[in-house]
Amino acid sequence: MVEHYEASNDATITLPRVEEQIPTEERIPTVVVDDAHVIYRVHKGAGGGTTPVAALRRLIKRTSAPNVREVHAVKGVTFTAYRGEAIGLIGSNGSGKSTILRAIAGLLPVNRGAVYTQGQPSLLGVNAALLNDLSGERNVTLGCLAMGMHPDHVARIAPEIIEFSGINERGDFASLPMRTYSSGMAARLRFSIAAAKKHDVLLIDEALATGDKGFRKRSEKRVRELREGAGTVFLVSHQLSSIRDTCERTIWLESGVLRMDGPTDEVIRAYEAFSNSK
Repeated sequence: MVEHYEASNDATITLPRVEEQIPTEERIPTVVVDDAHVIYRVHKGAGGGTTPVAALRRLIKRTSAPNVREVHAVKGVTFTAYRGEAIGLIGSNGSGKSTILRAIAGLLPVNRGAVYTQGQPSLLGVNAALLNDLSGERNVTLGCLAMGMHPDHVARIAPEIIEFSGINERGDFASLPMRTYSSGMAARLRFSIAAAKKHDVLLIDEALATGDKGFRKRSEKRVRELREGAGTVFLVSHQLSSIRDTCERTIWLESGVLRMDGPTDEVIRAYEAFSNSK
C-alpha cells in the first residue's frame, strides 16, 4: 500500500526519464515526487501589526502580515525513486535539498503537487533528537526501541552500534551524558543508531559529513548494505566524494529547481562545471 500526501486532489504521477535505465521487473517505486512546490513564510522581525487584535483583523480581511515574506524553496520538482537505489542530492546552499527531504519524510507539507511514499521514510540529520542528559548507551537503547526493535535484539546489537560509532575510541564516552559529546561524536552516534535498522526509505541529511576517514568508510559501506537490502537511500552531502562512493544516481537542485537527474559521475561533472563558472 503506497501512502501519500498531496496539495491537490487532481495530482498526477509523471515518471522521470531515469526509469528507462532500470529493467521493468526491478522498477518498484518507493518515492514519487510529482511537481512539488514548497513555500516558506518567513517572519522578517517583530514590528507593528503583530498583536492578537491585528492578527484577527488580518484573518477577517484575509490579508497577510506586513512583515512576512514568502520564499519559494522548491519549484515544481518531479522524480521517482526505486527500491534498491542510493540517490545523492547536491546543489548550492539554499538550493532546496534539505527541504525536499523533509517533504518526503512528511515533516513539511507541499503547497502544490504531491509526494507519495512506500512505507514510512526515516529522516536522519545532524540535528536528530537525542537526550543530552542521558548516556550514549541509554540513547542507543531508547533510539532502537523507538524504531520498533525488540528489547532482546536491542541488548544484543547495542555494543555493535557503539563500536560502529567510534565514540569510545578516546575513552568510555558511551557511559557519559550526551552533553559531554562533541558535535561530531553526537552525529556519528545518531547515524549508527538509525543505520542499525533496515529502512524502506532512509533520508540522510549531512549526517556523514562529520567524523574521521575511518567512520566515513564504515558509514558509506553501511549505506550500500541498506541499498542492497532493497531499501532506498537519499544522501545530502557537500562532500562530493561521499556521493560518488555511495550513490549510483544523483539529483542536482539549484534555487529550488531540478537541474539534472542521472548517473552520479555525469551529474557531478555538470555541477562542478557550473560551480567553477560562477
